[in-house]
Formats: sequence, C-alpha cells, structure tokens
Amino acid sequence: MTTERGPTRMLLRGGTVVDGTGAPARRADVRFAASRIEAVGPDLPADGAEVVDVGGLVVAPGFIDLHSHSDFTFPEYPASPGQVTQGVTSELIGHCGSSPAPVSRDPDRRRALIEYDLGVGPTLRYRWHTVAEYLAALDEARPAVNCLPLVGHIPLRIAALGMTDRAPTAEEIAAMQAGVREALAAGAWGMSTGLSYAPGQWASREEVVAVARPLAEGPGAPALYASHIRNESDELIPAVAEALSIGAELGVPVEVSHLKAAGVRNFGKTRVALGLIAEARAAGRQAGCDMYPYEAGSTYLSQLFPPWVFDGGIEAMLERLPSADVRRRIRHDIETGLPAWGNLLRAAGGWDRILVNGTVEPAARWAQDRSVSDLARERGLDGLDLACELILADRGATTMAIFMMSLDDVREVIASPLAGVGSDLYAVTGPGVANHPRCYGSFARVLGPWVRDGLLTLEEAVRKMTSGAAAMIGMADRGRVAPGLVADLVAFDPATVADRATWSAPAQVATGVEHVMLGGRFAVRGGRTDNLHLGRVVRRTT
Repeated sequence: MTTERGPTRMLLRGGTVVDGTGAPARRADVRFAASRIEAVGPDLPADGAEVVDVGGLVVAPGFIDLHSHSDFTFPEYPASPGQVTQGVTSELIGHCGSSPAPVSRDPDRRRALIEYDLGVGPTLRYRWHTVAEYLAALDEARPAVNCLPLVGHIPLRIAALGMTDRAPTAEEIAAMQAGVREALAAGAWGMSTGLSYAPGQWASREEVVAVARPLAEGPGAPALYASHIRNESDELIPAVAEALSIGAELGVPVEVSHLKAAGVRNFGKTRVALGLIAEARAAGRQAGCDMYPYEAGSTYLSQLFPPWVFDGGIEAMLERLPSADVRRRIRHDIETGLPAWGNLLRAAGGWDRILVNGTVEPAARWAQDRSVSDLARERGLDGLDLACELILADRGATTMAIFMMSLDDVREVIASPLAGVGSDLYAVTGPGVANHPRCYGSFARVLGPWVRDGLLTLEEAVRKMTSGAAAMIGMADRGRVAPGLVADLVAFDPATVADRATWSAPAQVATGVEHVMLGGRFAVRGGRTDNLHLGRVVRRTT
C-alpha cells in the first residue's frame, strides 16, 4: 500500500532510544515535525503531535548502507523493498568504480559502457549523459530510500579512452578530472574505483591519484575516495596499502570496499588489513572499511578470466571466447597465475564453489541457481568451457556467487570499530528478484542474530550503521537521534529482528522491523510497507 501523507508532527512514545553515538540505550520519547527531530527525552508532551506507541521497541537512526549498487536498480525499479524493510533509509551508491553516469556522447563508447553494466540491475534506458542529468532522473523515479551518489572511475575512463589497456594521455587525464569536477558540482560525495575490474585494473596508481585530485579541491571537507581494491587475495595487504596511500597523498577520506581475504591461504589477513587502517587513523587520516555479513561474494562470472580477456570491451571478449587457443591461454593463466591478478577461481578452490546466481538472456536461464561444476558435469564439459558457453549465451551479463571467504574473518571485520555495514546490493531487477541474500538481509543479520550471539553490542551495531557511516561519508544531518537532525528513524524489536533471505529464496524481507521513517514519513508502518517512494537524492554541498 502507498499513501501520500505529507510530513506530520509525531511523537514516538515509550521506546528505548539507541541514538547512534554508541551511548547506552535509554528510555526516551522522540518528537519530530516538518521532517526534523524536535526533542528527545523521557515523558515528552505531545503538543498536538500524533502519538505512536513504540513500547518494547528500540528507536534508532535510519541505517546507512555504505556500499550499494542501487544506482542501477532504482531508475527502473524504484520501489524495491529489500533495504527499507530492514531499516535502511540511505545508501551510498556508485561503488566499485561503476556508476550509470557520465555516459559518453560517442556512440561506440556509450555502447561499451552499456554492455559493461548489463546485469547489474534492470536494463536502464540511459536517458542521460552527465551525472547531473542522471541524478535528476533518479530523483524523478522517487526511490524507496535516500541515495548518496559517488561517481565511478570506470565510466570516466571509458568516456575518455574507451575499453583500452593503455595509459591515458595528459589530455585524457584532464578529461577525467573534468568529469570528477562536474560530478562533484552536481552533488556527488566522492569517487570510487574498481581496480580489479577492467578497465579500472589497467589504471596505475599514478592515474588514480591524478584523476582523483579534484576530490581535495574547493571549499569544505574533502570528498570521499572509495575503492574496490586491486587484489583481495594473495596481494590483499599491498592493495589495502595502495588505497590508503592514495588517500594520504590526496588528503581525502578512504573507504576500503567490502574488506575480505579471498582464499584459504589468505584467511586471517583481514586482521593485518584492519591494522593498516588503524595505523592510518592513528596518523590522523580518515579511513575505514565496510563489509556484508556473508562468506560468499558476488560479481560477474567473467571476473574469473584474466585481465587481457577484456581488452576492447565486452563485445571483444565475446568474439574471443569461442577460440580454442584463447581458452587454452585462459586455462594456463588460471593454473599458473599472473602478476597482481586476483585469480578468483584459485581463491575459491574450484568450480564447485561457483554458483550461477544471475542471468539476463532467456537462452542462459538453464544455468540459474546451479553450480558450474554440476552444470559442466551434466553437459560433458569442463568448468571453463561451461563458463565460456554460458557467458556467450548471456552476452557477458552472467553473475555468480563465489564462496571464497572465512566466516570468522567476515565476523571479525564486521565487529571492528573501523568497519561499517555495506550490503554490496546489485542485480535486484524487480519484485521477488535478488541474486544474493545480502540484498535483503545484511542489516537485519548483523542487528539481530549477530548482536544476539554476542559478536557486538546493540549500541555498537547501531553506531556503525548510523553515525559511523555518516561520519565516513561526511554527512552531518543524519545518523543520530538528536534535535535538529532529519527524522530518518527506525523502530525494531531487538528480540525478533532477523534476516530471512536464503540462497534458495534471496528476496525475502527481514522480520522484526516495525516502523521506518524517511523525513518523518512512514515508509514502513506496523511491519508493513506504507510508502516506497519517499527517498530522494541527497547531494553533497560545500
């Protein structure tokens, strides 16, 4: 059901406030009006406000997802319920170097970007060229939650030099810098990189520093640098160090995306990586990380291939894959490795650890929700040939879940005060569709089962989902339950809040979240969705 009530004066009576700062929970009422919190305290007078009984519930700031790809979902599926029903009210979007804008006016480069983005969300119409035009379209769609945009390095690079494995010229660097400046002027909160994805993986550290220089320009606090780092397996520690060194050289905050250690031989390295982030903070730099509470990651199936496969773009990759010589070379590189390449298949340990969890083309649906090893056995193929045939049938859009992490490492990262929660949501394309349980369950899993089993306190879990995330982004008017701040609020039952999403049914909404408000209006009321069009683009201002 969707209602169109405007912001009203309201009093949440009788709840336990966990205010987002990490302070102990306390009995307090919360009164708000005209989208802002008026007062917080015990036994507040109603003063004409509508009274909502929240006895037995925890009242907290709306949760902030530090890592989401909903920028590809919301333009065509704005009423996606998976996040808001967990209490998420804001998402930082545009991660892993990928964002839907800017889009080159050159038809070949425009096509290269659209092919690159296929499968990340519903098929977008790309009615925009600039970040400003994209954000206007996103606002017009009226998404379920607030969206805080980053600009991706990958569309900037494709617009400047296409899907080419070479260093950019000085003129191309200047063009990418101009794109960052335009994005910041349009309200972007920073820039992201995806240094294990083509064409981001072809960018040197020097290129990234040069392109990101506008993040430190102009008045106000510097803008954020968020990085899907260059390697999350054998070279994890140098990759984290690279990201932190880029932030240090530029003087900007650094967010290490979904901090993980891929592969049995690397289990435990997350502790070393967290130590590097702690050292950066001790030196006075702003640095942090995020993670989702699952031991399986998810990305394109083609990410199992070495970097040279992608030179020239997705169409060029599809032209290569039928060749027996190309497949022999891919097999060789997977078996022996390449310098600085993450080699995800080796990290996972085999094709039985690869689950096909997303396809786009009808000709590829036969593979959905099956392991590559099972599919290969049925068809009399080896894993690589099966993967190549599937990617050809699906035009490169196939996504996978890859089981390559230690749950102990994941829990240690989530529990760290240096980390926030990021769903890494993508491939939510319509009602009942998700490619990973994290799309519908990340926040509820941490807030419920992982708090109840003692991994972290309720106050700390809420802090990292609220004020900690807001501070990392640089957002001052959300993330705490305090007078004057925006009334983005959630009320939940700490005894019953839990994730229900599974691998067999990943689009199951969480339980235990009773009320969710964006700007003082109900998105969820009484455990039922009330209005899934209350979000807006929250633009950075200086």
